[in-house]
Amino acid sequence: MMVLKPFAHGTPKPIISCECFADDMPLVAPSILAADFANLGEEVRKVSDAGADFIHVDVMDGIFVPNITIGPSMVKAIRRFSELPFIVHLMITHPERHVKAFADSGSDIIEVHVEAEQDIVSTIKLVHDLGKKVGLAINPATPVESAFPYLREIDILLVMSVYPGLGGQKFMPEVLPKIPKAKEEMRRLGLAIPVEIDGGITPETGEPSARAGADILAAGTSVFKSPDVGEAIRRLRECGTSKL
Repeated sequence: MMVLKPFAHGTPKPIISCECFADDMPLVAPSILAADFANLGEEVRKVSDAGADFIHVDVMDGIFVPNITIGPSMVKAIRRFSELPFIVHLMITHPERHVKAFADSGSDIIEVHVEAEQDIVSTIKLVHDLGKKVGLAINPATPVESAFPYLREIDILLVMSVYPGLGGQKFMPEVLPKIPKAKEEMRRLGLAIPVEIDGGITPETGEPSARAGADILAAGTSVFKSPDVGEAIRRLRECGTSKL
């Protein structure tokens, strides 16, 4: 069974195509929040060489969430270590003030939260005007219906399976019904938007996530803390066999 990459090696391109998600097996986006920050560039290179499909970058501002992580300068610094598309997940308030800096730093897909203080329509337009793809993220307590008004405008939907802000949290299975509900609404609208799930993803939690319809598994600890990152990525991708 063929696993399709978002695009071939070369200059990174902000492309998400329906054909990329035609396979039953999910794509894997290692989340660098769990990486060794003292060797972050090499960590990004390692998972890229091991077969990852995306690099997932968590950005936190200490306001929207309690933690603070990295900014656009760090994204720019690690960009040269991978040809994979970067999904930059902005867990920040007023993301519209920062999306240009992250776009200029080499981000390919910029995800913002439906709960963040912003004009969502304006933020989505700004990201697209910058030539990037846009994702909309929803927290565990947020009804998935809150994303429905924007489905025609976004390129990816991110369902959080933990509360954003800290790595290593326990997966929340109660969020899984959001995925088929979102997929049903997409079908009603004639859309095919990939769904990413993020938070506590391991082979054990990736299995029900893929079965629910997740197209992309964002995984931090289960990849970066594994003694064999290639094997960890392979096991996550094989979660997709549950959909057969």
